[in-house]
Amino acid sequence: MNPFDKCPVCGGELVEKEVEKLLKGGIHTAVLKVRVDVCLRCGERLYSVETVKRFEQIRQKLEHQEVSEFQPLGQTFQVT
Repeated sequence: MNPFDKCPVCGGELVEKEVEKLLKGGIHTAVLKVRVDVCLRCGERLYSVETVKRFEQIRQKLEHQEVSEFQPLGQTFQVT
């Protein structure tokens, strides 16, 4: 998935996992499940170029409120 054999931050072992990623754009937030290499020592996540491009596309849609293709999960509230 990534060109690294070891973690570029600490040199630890990398394993592929499914993780949740929160993306924010404007007033909206999206939750994605993605496959990513994760360092077992420091927890660093190494995303593929394709995954990062997908993140950027989703952030743009969130910022422009183009959310009709996204499935609502509930509501978010700010507590002051």
